[in-house]
Amino acid sequence: MAALDTARTTNRSKTVDDLVGVINSEVAGQSGLSGAAVKAAYAAVQKVKPNVVANATDAMLDDFLGALAPLWASKPADQGFGAYLAANGDQAAEALLAVTDAQAADAKPALAKAYNSLRGKAKDYVVAALPRVGDAIEQNA
Repeated sequence: MAALDTARTTNRSKTVDDLVGVINSEVAGQSGLSGAAVKAAYAAVQKVKPNVVANATDAMLDDFLGALAPLWASKPADQGFGAYLAANGDQAAEALLAVTDAQAADAKPALAKAYNSLRGKAKDYVVAALPRVGDAIEQNA
């Protein structure tokens, strides 16, 4: 994980800001009935606890980077991390969801309820966001 240490330490706040930007964009880009549910749950979580997304991203950043470290280590030098995560979507999504699942298990009831209502489709959302997530991490590594 040594190469990711800069994203975890020196560039931590920029990494968090960039990842929150990815999350906000992904939520805003949702459409249809399931998109409306995602937007409503996201708004409800933010209403219950403002800045929860930034705070949670910061709190879980070390775990997120640790979960992605094996993929970072195996990424070919000539490929961007976002593209590499997208090419290994199942593995990357499961690694990230393992982190959020562990956090949701200990969350306050309102937050856990919002998370659990979306968990069934979470992998699809995470896979769709992987190129931007990887690019945000690589920019700060």
